[in-house]
Parts: sequence; C-alpha cells; structure tokens
Amino acid sequence: MKRVNIFEKNVYFCVSKFILIFMRFKRKKEFFDFFEKWATTYSEYKNRYSYYWRDITKYCNYFLNNECSILEIGCGTGETLANLNGTRKVGIDFSPAMIFEAQKLYPEIEFHTMEAENISLEEKFDVIILSNVIGFFENVLDVFRSLKNLCKENTRIFITYYNFIWEPILKLGEFFGIKKKSPRQNWLTINDIKNLLYHADFETYRYAKRMLIPVNIPVISWIFNKFIAKLPLFNSLCLNQFVFARPFSKETNVEKKYSVSVIIPARNESGNIENALIRMPQFGKHLEIIFIEGNSTDDTWQQIQEIQKNYSDRFDIKIAQQEGKGKGDAVRKGFSIATGDILMILDADLTVPPEDLPRFYEALASGKAEFINGSRLVYPMEKNAMRPLNVLGNKFFSIAFSWLLEQPIKDTLCGTKVMFRKDYLRLAANRDFFGDFDPFGDFDLVFGAYKLNLKIIDMPIPYQERTYGETNISRFKHGFLLLRMVMFAAGKIKFH
Repeated sequence: MKRVNIFEKNVYFCVSKFILIFMRFKRKKEFFDFFEKWATTYSEYKNRYSYYWRDITKYCNYFLNNECSILEIGCGTGETLANLNGTRKVGIDFSPAMIFEAQKLYPEIEFHTMEAENISLEEKFDVIILSNVIGFFENVLDVFRSLKNLCKENTRIFITYYNFIWEPILKLGEFFGIKKKSPRQNWLTINDIKNLLYHADFETYRYAKRMLIPVNIPVISWIFNKFIAKLPLFNSLCLNQFVFARPFSKETNVEKKYSVSVIIPARNESGNIENALIRMPQFGKHLEIIFIEGNSTDDTWQQIQEIQKNYSDRFDIKIAQQEGKGKGDAVRKGFSIATGDILMILDADLTVPPEDLPRFYEALASGKAEFINGSRLVYPMEKNAMRPLNVLGNKFFSIAFSWLLEQPIKDTLCGTKVMFRKDYLRLAANRDFFGDFDPFGDFDLVFGAYKLNLKIIDMPIPYQERTYGETNISRFKHGFLLLRMVMFAAGKIKFH
C-alpha cells in the first residue's frame, strides 16, 4: 500500500511539473507572438500616444546625464532608449522582429535579441531600465537576479509599471479599440516590486507615481498631471509607478577605508573653536579638519589661527576666511579645499556633538547611504537647545521636504550633512540646474543629492544646548526665506 502511495505521489508531481512548464511555455509563446505580430506598427502606435511615453522619458531623464551608460530590458522598437540621456546605450528584447525594427530606426544604438532571464552581455552599466515590461515576464525574480552581473557598485535600476487600479479603465480602452489589446500581465504593486528586488539583492530607495490623464487634453491634462497629480491622495490614483533600486552594499571592514574632511563654518564662535578639536574623535583613514571663518565681529579668526598652531602636532588642520557671506558660501569654500574622500559639515556651535561623527562615517562608508542628513528631531533635546517656534518650523519643513523629495526627511535644517567628495564634485558641476539660491548650504546639498539620484537617509543625533555665543539664525526672517526656497524647489523638483 505504501509503495502505491509513493508511486502515485511521484506521478502526480511529474504531471504537475509538466503542466506548469506547459503553461509557462504557452504564456511566453502568447507574448512572443503578440510582439512579433505588432513589431512593424509598434513604433507608430507608441507615437500615437507620445504624450504618455514622453512623460516616462522626461522623468527618467531628470536623474540621468549624458555620461551614463544605459541598458534597457525589453526595449521594443527603441523609442524610449533613443530619447534617454546617455553616451552608451544598449537595448535587448526577446522579439527578433522588434529588434529588427529598432535597428532600422536607430542604427546608432546597439540592440540584441536576448531573453531578460538569460542576458549574456559582458558589460556593466550605470543605469538599467525596465520600462513597462515586468508585467510580461513569466518569472520577475529570475529577471532581477540576471541583472546582478550587469551592475557596478553604484548602478541604478529604474522600473516603470502601471498602477493596477487602472486595470478596468485600460480594459475598457481595449474594448473600444483605444488601446492595443494585450495578453494579461502580472499584477504587481509597488510593494510586490520592492519585495522581488529585495529577494534579488537589490534595495529600493525611492518610488513615485505620476500622471492622472494619459492623453493630451489641452490645458486640462497639463493642470491635472503637473499639479493635481502631485498632491496627496490624488497621487495614489496616478497611472505610472516608478521604482528606483540599487545593489545591496556588502562593505564590512571600512574603519580605515576612506579619508575624511570635516568642514567647520564659524562666525562669532570664538569660545567653541578649541572644544571642536578637543572633542573630535579620530576616525577614517585620515582626518582633515577645515575651519572656515565668516565675517566674525569677535576674535574667532584669531582663535582659529592660534588653535591651528597649538594643535598642529595632533590634527591635520586647514584654515581659511570666506570672501562671500552666509553658511552656504563657507561650506562651498571648505569643500573646495578639502582633500578627503568623505566630506562632513559640523556647525561650530557644537549643538551636534562631534563625538557622533563616526556614526555618519560608518553609515556612508559601509554603503548604507550615499548622502546622510542629521536629524535632531528624534531624541529629546536639552531644555534650551531649540525654541518652540523653531521646533514647529522644523516639523513643517520636514513634512514639506518629505513630500518634495518623495521619501522621509525629518530635519532638513540640521547643519550636519555627509557625502562622498566624488558625488559633491558631480553636484557642483550640475549646480546650474538649481542655481545659487541657498545662503544656508543645506538645501543646495539635499536637492543636489536628490537630482543625482543618491540614496538619502537620516541619522538621528542628540541635539544639545549651545554653551557659547548666540545663534546666527533669525526665526522669522530666515523662516520666510526657507518658505521661498520650498516654493522654488517645488518648481524644480515636483512641478518640473
């Protein structure tokens, strides 16, 4: 009796596996036949709905530059790839007919007939794009895993896919012949995509939704897609979903891997200069401390010069005076003379403890993030560290910037920010996009990091009461200035 049961189970297993293989083959053949059939008219069809496709390209291009190498998976006839910023472009598709049409339309681009699950390219790319194709894959996880060999350490994965709440509307469009009828696709939410990426050793660091009206109705589409679609609640109803991911970092032993430059802008901070050095821990491969004095009315500059002389045997200290005004100018001055692999800002008031800087180093060096923003609003503050109106202002700007940057940013006004110098040089080279709008320096860096598509995280820190001097921040004057910068940034980021 036992043997019969085992035999039956084996037969059942074999039959089930055969049926599964057959169903997968059938589904794959269905998609293959669909794309082969429509290859000759696919480019014309996409041009008919160019308003929709242009928005996808425009959003991707916001984060791309002309030096990027790009691979597009499921490139079709190549229109999206052709319109992306980049020097080196490669497209693959499993449909020979699609690739044939792509090569005719864009002979300057390299195309290959290749399955996404079995990519045989011997090359690594800066960006890999999967635009509206993951619904056609029989096993999305296998596709994501196949991308690993194509990734550099800092490769970015861009995934676009439609919001499934639109499924009834899209089916209605197919019924009336407005949309091309296609085989049934995978039902994938943003959380499904994030989960599959996680299983394939990629981490999702940002996602977004765009477009309420996918066709161009003069004025109406512009208002809805440019403004209303960006608002809470309405945004969840948008058609297009964008997911950004990167390979998981496997850095472990980073204690002495990178050199560090700590920039300390100082204006009327004479009594804090020596403490900034005495309390500074040693970390990284080499530590460089740069004091930038900014138009002080006390003896801050004299103190800086004296401290450099007295502590030159213990610390590598650079000093300079800024020519312009404002903390932003001082930070840029310090960054311009810094030589460390990692750049850090420490406010000279020492309300952020210098002792916490190694935590920022470890997080950046180990690959947990590419831009780290200090957050003073997590731990309880010392009694007089921040006035109540300042706390309210910080919380308001936290909400505003989290909405702007499409990810939680709790304390944009914290002076401590950390990033790699190589990324700062790219940020500075592209500063014209936002312009010289920020006297504080914080937002120039945060917005620039967003534009570079860096992974941004907060680092909670205890915020201490100032022990010397008075704050250089005016609550109302600078509060209105910050509000203006939020509106300016909204135009450059949210409503571009």
